[in-house]
Amino acid sequence: MGKTALIVIDMINNYEHPDAELLIASAEYAVPRIARLIEAAQQREVPVIYANDNFGEWRSHHGEIVETALAGARGDLVEPLRPDETSLFVVKARHSIFYETPLAYLLSQLNVDHIVLCGQVTEQCILYSALDAHIRHLGVTIPNDAVAHIHPDLADAALRMMQRNMNAAIRPGDTIEL
Repeated sequence: MGKTALIVIDMINNYEHPDAELLIASAEYAVPRIARLIEAAQQREVPVIYANDNFGEWRSHHGEIVETALAGARGDLVEPLRPDETSLFVVKARHSIFYETPLAYLLSQLNVDHIVLCGQVTEQCILYSALDAHIRHLGVTIPNDAVAHIHPDLADAALRMMQRNMNAAIRPGDTIEL
């Protein structure tokens, strides 16, 4: 039998991009809930995997991505979610955490068959990652209070699509058993 991993998507962010102002209020709400999920996963020795854009900086590594985000416009949103020494980190270039990344291989090596996706952006990276997980026969749970959005109406539609079309479990983060 497999196990669960918590995947934190694109929360290591400098918030210096065109949609940042639309995203920040939702991120402010989600960050403390994501931090609680990370803490719960760490306490239960559930793998915590950060899947994060490199923002086109192809010479950077995860440490530089974290430091750049902490020094960015909203380092206060990054600090509570800072990866620790046990965290795993996968750099991605496009919307899905699986597209052209070693994540599928990493999950198989960890014997993970269920993932909890939190982070941003609900109607983009979360949605596309949930679809890619579903087609890989992974179970998916989305804590609806631990994902941030740019457009509330599209986020609501994306959550409904993930539940209906991908059999994702959608529920508050404090009800998720890791």
